[in-house]
Amino acid sequence: MKVRRLPPGVDGRDFTRALAAFRVALGPRWVLTEGAVGLPGYTDPQPVLDEGHFGASAALMPATVEDVRAVVRIAGAFGVPLAPVLPGRDPGFGGPAPRLPGAVAVDLARMNQVVEVDPAGGYAVVEPGVTFHDLAGRIAELGLDQRVDLEGPRWGSVLGEVLERSTGGPGYEGADAAPYGMEVVLADGEVVRTGAAALTGPGPWAPYGCGPALGAMFARSAFGIVTKLGVRLRPEPAARRAYAVAVPAEDGLGPLVDALRPLLRDRTVTGTPTVRSVLLDAAAAGSRATYHQGTGPVPDSVVRTLMADLGIGRWNLYGELAGAPAVIDAQWSVIRDALAAVPGARFTRTGETDGGAAGGAAGHVRPADEADGWLPYAGRLDLTPVSPVTGADALAQYALARDLAHAYGTDYLGAFAVGARALHHRVTAVFDTRDADDRARALELCEALVRGAAEAGYGVQRAHPALMDRVAATYGFNDHAVRRLGERIKDALDAEGILAPGKHGIWPRRYRGLGL
Repeated sequence: MKVRRLPPGVDGRDFTRALAAFRVALGPRWVLTEGAVGLPGYTDPQPVLDEGHFGASAALMPATVEDVRAVVRIAGAFGVPLAPVLPGRDPGFGGPAPRLPGAVAVDLARMNQVVEVDPAGGYAVVEPGVTFHDLAGRIAELGLDQRVDLEGPRWGSVLGEVLERSTGGPGYEGADAAPYGMEVVLADGEVVRTGAAALTGPGPWAPYGCGPALGAMFARSAFGIVTKLGVRLRPEPAARRAYAVAVPAEDGLGPLVDALRPLLRDRTVTGTPTVRSVLLDAAAAGSRATYHQGTGPVPDSVVRTLMADLGIGRWNLYGELAGAPAVIDAQWSVIRDALAAVPGARFTRTGETDGGAAGGAAGHVRPADEADGWLPYAGRLDLTPVSPVTGADALAQYALARDLAHAYGTDYLGAFAVGARALHHRVTAVFDTRDADDRARALELCEALVRGAAEAGYGVQRAHPALMDRVAATYGFNDHAVRRLGERIKDALDAEGILAPGKHGIWPRRYRGLGL
């Protein structure tokens, strides 16, 4: 049996015995090793470090909660670290790669049941492998006029999107984002349900319950493996209309954000509109070589030319209105009047569409988010600094990222998800995956951005495994008290340190301080 690598701190004999026990628990076909089938799906898909550095040593594919319980108990007995994997992991954040090199992937894609749909209660209960496409299909099969109350890629895990809160849409921020009831397998195999799902008898999978609200503790953490989650549904709207606003000036970002803020807070603008930079939109239309053959950042003269050729602005706002047509008309009138004050704003609105399939986004004009096509053999690193929703903060975030990108000889490609109370800036550093120097440059650029954002008071929300420790280090209040609290919880719930060691900078005792 060929193994890519052994997990740190696990000797070959114990690892072999653990694999044998996993095969007994799951069946041999659901325990994957490199020698048997290869493990290309459990590593960084666009490696920024050496190929396979953030790779799994094996992969397990449980199908039930009992399978997951068996897996964590075996892992605890042999000290084998695990890394849960969900469908649709974003390659800019490492995809399915474990933070701890050599951890065993626990692929939850087979747990793909929509357990319950309650239209009266306004929620559905899903397993980790249920994608947005799966849930939309189940709702359509039931003939319900409902859709899931958040947005995400159709191939992505609904549960993963809620727990990581990585995209826009309703429920993106604040109390509305609190998870509904969930079922969690802890590191010792104990199964816990939170919220009203913890009632002795059948109850709604609602977020309220007795005592502390524990559900949020399992979001963006490695304190347990979430095996079921209640997600909000809402009525499918009678109509939807997508719109776009192009702003020609670089400093037009500030007035645009300031104009959006009151519209978001009074809910005239619904969802979370996205403001994309000119080169990010250009990347969705063609490669860098289409517009410029030289090295270094794309010159401003070329940017102006491609703006004219593609009919886009320096900044391009994309959003969608949903509801009754008369309400949409009134909302659009207010939005257009408010955004007309932004110098040079140019408006586009698609025709009205019917509600369409649950969970869809019919008529939405926003280009694809990925910038991978900007370079041949491209990879990307993404960061998401977060700031208050002000034009001044938007311009400051942009200037920081742009100036650093140009200092490292590359282009700024970024977008802002504009919420009512938070501005999420997704910055993309594109690199040539074949070029070790270019990979190192992209990593250095992102490290500098992490430091610069922290110095400006902007925390980073999500990061690639190569950057997680650096991001966690910037949350340094009271000698990193928040990290130390996370470590105390980790050690209490996961004494053997088996669940996703190092995720978001929280290391269990056995790996702490080793610089892995």
